[in-house]
This record gives sequence, C-alpha cells and structure tokens, in this order.
Amino acid sequence: PLPRRFLTSKEQFHAYLRAGGEEEEEEEEKEGKKEDEQVSSSQGEPPAKRVKAEELGQDGESQGNAGEEEKERPEKKRARGQNKSRPCMKPNCYEQSRLCPSVTQGCAGRCHFGPRCRFLHDVSEYLAAKPADLGQRCVLFDTFGRCPYGVTCRFGQAHLGDGHQNLVNAALAQQWEGKLLVRNSLSKDLQQQLRKRKFSFQKAEEFLRGLRGGKGGKVTGGSTELSNCTAPREGPGDSPNSQGAEDARSIPTLGPLTDEDVTKLRPCEKKKLEIQGKLYLAPLTTCGNLPFRRICKRFGADVTCGEMAVCTNLLQGQSSEWALLKRHHTEDIFGVQLEGAFPDTMTKCAELLNRTIDVDFVDINVGCPIDLVYKKGGGCALMTRSNKFEQIVRGMNSVLDVPLTVKIRTGVQEKVNVAHKIIPRIREWGASMVTVRGQMCGQRYTRSADWEYIAECARLASPMPLFGNGDILSYEDANRAMQTGVSGIMIARQVPVGALIKPWIFTEIKEQRHWDISSSERFGILKDFTNYGLEHWGSDTQGVEKTRKFLLEWLSFLCRYIPVGLLEHLPQRINERPPYYLGRDYLETLMASQNVDDWIKISELLLGPVPPSFTFLPKHKANSYR
Repeated sequence: PLPRRFLTSKEQFHAYLRAGGEEEEEEEEKEGKKEDEQVSSSQGEPPAKRVKAEELGQDGESQGNAGEEEKERPEKKRARGQNKSRPCMKPNCYEQSRLCPSVTQGCAGRCHFGPRCRFLHDVSEYLAAKPADLGQRCVLFDTFGRCPYGVTCRFGQAHLGDGHQNLVNAALAQQWEGKLLVRNSLSKDLQQQLRKRKFSFQKAEEFLRGLRGGKGGKVTGGSTELSNCTAPREGPGDSPNSQGAEDARSIPTLGPLTDEDVTKLRPCEKKKLEIQGKLYLAPLTTCGNLPFRRICKRFGADVTCGEMAVCTNLLQGQSSEWALLKRHHTEDIFGVQLEGAFPDTMTKCAELLNRTIDVDFVDINVGCPIDLVYKKGGGCALMTRSNKFEQIVRGMNSVLDVPLTVKIRTGVQEKVNVAHKIIPRIREWGASMVTVRGQMCGQRYTRSADWEYIAECARLASPMPLFGNGDILSYEDANRAMQTGVSGIMIARQVPVGALIKPWIFTEIKEQRHWDISSSERFGILKDFTNYGLEHWGSDTQGVEKTRKFLLEWLSFLCRYIPVGLLEHLPQRINERPPYYLGRDYLETLMASQNVDDWIKISELLLGPVPPSFTFLPKHKANSYR
C-alpha cells in the first residue's frame, strides 16, 4: 500500500539508520553485496521482513535476476508463539550494591534485619557506586512535590539538597495529600492470611458444598441464584435444599446478625454493567499494564480491564499477580480478568476479590490459546468442558456483587464453530455480558476475524449484551463491526493489536477520521508512557529498568504502524506486512524498524543508556501478520 518513492532495500534502510538520517552517497557501490552485520544477531528482526515479489534497487526499479534468486532461496520457518527461553535481567544485574529501604524512607535506625541486612546503610558508599543520573527533572517530584525514592532516584539531582537531603515542595505535596491514586493493592495483613490459609471463604464454601451434595453433577442453580426477580425472597430457614441449610447452620458464627446474613442478593438487584456502545480496551497480557491503560484512557478508551490474572496465584497471595489488579483513579469503568480451570479455585478467588478490591466487573478468560493454560483445562479448553464451565460461571456469579462477564472464541477445533451453542447457556448461567473473539483457538491470532459469525452470535445472545473482538485498526473497521448488531467492540492484542499498534485508535473512532500523527507526536506518547511508568514502578534503577522492559515490549508492536501520510490506500489492513520503507524523517524511519537494537536506541532517548550486558528479546515473536 506504499508509494514506490518511499520503498527501499534492507541494506539502504539500515544504512540510513546507522548514518543518523544522513543520505548515504556510497549506497550505490554497496548494492548487491552481502547483508550487513547489523542483522546478524539472533535477536534481530523477523525473517519474513523483505520485499516478496522483487528486490528493489537504488532507483526503486525491480531487478529480474534478484527476483529469480529470491524464488530459489528456501523459505525460512515462520516465527510462531512466544520466545520461551528469554534472558532474564534480574535487579542485581543493574546495581551491585543497593541501599536499604529503611535508609531511603528516613528510618535507618529501625532496620528490621539489623546487622543481618544485606543492603547498604552508608549513603556515601552507595552514592560512590550509584550509576549516573539520567536527567535534571524528576517526574515524581514535579508531579507530587516529593520523590519517595530519595537518594536512589536516578533523577536525584532535581530534589537532593545539602547532605543528600531529600527536598519537598510542601505546597504541591499538600494538594495530593490523602488522595488515593492507585487502588487494589495487596496489604501485608491480607497476604499473611492468604499464605497461612486463614482467609474465610464462607459463600464459596456454601456453593461448593452444594456441588459435593450433588456428587459433582450439573448445577441446578436452586440455592445458588434466583433467576426470576418476582420470586419470593428466601428467609433464613426457607432453603429448598434442607441438607444445604443444615450445613449452613453448622458453620460457626461470630458477631451480630446483619441483614446481609439473611437477605440474598437477587440477580436484578446486582449492579448493572451499562457499557453498550462504549469502546472497551481488552486485557492485554504483558503490554496491558497500568501506564499503557492510562495512555489509552487519555485517547478515549471508555472501559479498561487489567491483565489476565491466574486465580491460584492470587489465592496464594503472590505480589506479582496482585499487581495486575491495580486500578488508577482515572479508570472510571474498570474490571479484572481471571483464568482458572476449576470451580473451587475460581469461586474462592471471585469471593476474595469481591471483598478486597474495587472493580466494576469480573471477566472469565475462556479464550486464551496458550498451551500452558490450555493443557491445564483453562482458557479455550473450558469451551469443551461444559460441566466445569457451568459450575465456574454459576459459582462466581453466586459470590459476586458486581456483574460477571465471559470472553470466548468462536470455537476450539479448526472450522468447527461452537460459540453459538454456548452463548445461550452462558446467559442462562447468569453472566451479564459475553465477548466473542472472532477466531478459533487453533488459529490463535493469525487469521482474520469472522464478523459474520459474530453477528449470528449477537442475535442468539439477545437480550444479553455481546461485544465483538478482532481486526479493528481503523474507524471504518469499527463502523463495519458495529453494523453487525453487536453491543460494542473490544480493541485488543496480538494480530488485532489495534490498541498496541496505535493507541490513538480510540480517538479516530470517536472523531471518525484518520489521524496522520507525526513522529514527534508519537515520541511524545512514548515520553508520557515512560513518565507514567516511573510513577508506577519507581524512579530508582529497578523502576527505570522495569519501565524500559515494558517500553521495549510495546515497541515490538508499535513498529508495525504505517503512517497515514505514507499510505497509497486507506486504511492500513491489520494483516498487511509492509516492505522496507523510509519515513518522512529520521525518527519516523527509526520507529518503523523491527530490529531490537533500534528499539533499544529509542528507549535510550527516553531513559538513558542501558546497563552493561543488557539484553532484550520480546515476549511475542513477530509472526502474526504477512
């Protein structure tokens, strides 16, 4: 879709970037030579990134001999799935000596570990080995009037006074005092309860006893929900299941009896999920972190959802898993997505989240095709395990006070659609909404979404809302999707990386226009992401490198964007793989590179030089469009 004047060869493209944007006059002499050493690394660009039908010369004309050689060259194996053996950069690789947190927090005399502490307590000794500062402005100090990282901040010169004293802008700090910017954090007390298995799952246990009483058979729903709002309320002794009532009365109780103990919340009394017609940013594993969601909210996303969290890890109190549930105060409609394979863990996890965090809905992931999830019976595998699927939906719905939603695919096996059979049952089980991903499990993210089938599912789901998901990269795609009768669209990941390729897609849809965004504007978005990342993960060395890691993961998707001003035909198609091209300026060309070294160069423009021996390999192989 690109005019010929922008096209170039692989050698010219990388030579242009190496020269820093200057035109290379000696490029004509290099024509026909071997590929340069800059692409010899195994962490370089995807193998299929070349002009397919012809090899372009300096003047853009095709060369017949090169085309014949291309045909004879054996096709390389496509890169698929994840890079599972990625190098892991741990914090001790960034800093050999770290300062004790008690010193940073101004209470060095109260270190709990005393002489056994493995961190430094001498500030001068730490500063002697500390890496150089990365800039003269600290985003935390400029925004909140105080940087909690003190001398460990990599922008410390902005707020360190005499004697390494951490300065405070009292007027600015007072404006933020008492405001909770990020919610849903894991407290130490709750983590201890979960680790020692002292957290009480009263509602979940009541539901699970009903399952065991039915000998694992199908859930009839008698004591778990009332499907009709005109049905009479049950009193404390009016349970239709006498055995279940006896079990409930045998539970030891403590404290006064409240209305919640005797009043059952009926489905019609639950909080409603009114998001029809809104733009929904899907849960994006790895890249859908809190700073990225803030970027998308700024561009017009109405509904956001946290990254997929594994229910068993949440029940164990793992801090890394609970971090996926954090919610920024700007996210007005926010949900979390859970993954699990069994009704006991999923029901208990739903009750845990219902009592401890602030969300507007909970989503069940029944669309994940990853082998690690699928082989354990979770994700797409639940579509083939209807009994367990029903028990999970009914169980979670019985313990939640917020709406429960489900995300599925069109099917599991190739060319066998089953979503139309499952959706009416999901509605009967009590789900408030369903999202259909327009591909099979086996297709993962490598085929076009089947919107005709999604339209059929939307008719069967009525009156339950159904959101469609897949292959939305422009406002025309969104308009065609809404014409199928869905209640809304979810803008998601991987091949349909609409939000990851261009987070401003939400603005384009709402304003019904193509945005020819400049390279400087795109660089400003990356700058905002790094600032949000430093706020979220910290401005010390660990926080800077964690921000860099997620920035690089995002850049592995951003490089697929083709500027609107370069396209010969609008809009860009999700599965079109562009040939090598030169942008309208050096920065635009740099952002189009699929070489890891160029992504690292962009990160260094924002976060300073990388640590010694730094390596990066993206989590997802760039295989998904051609």
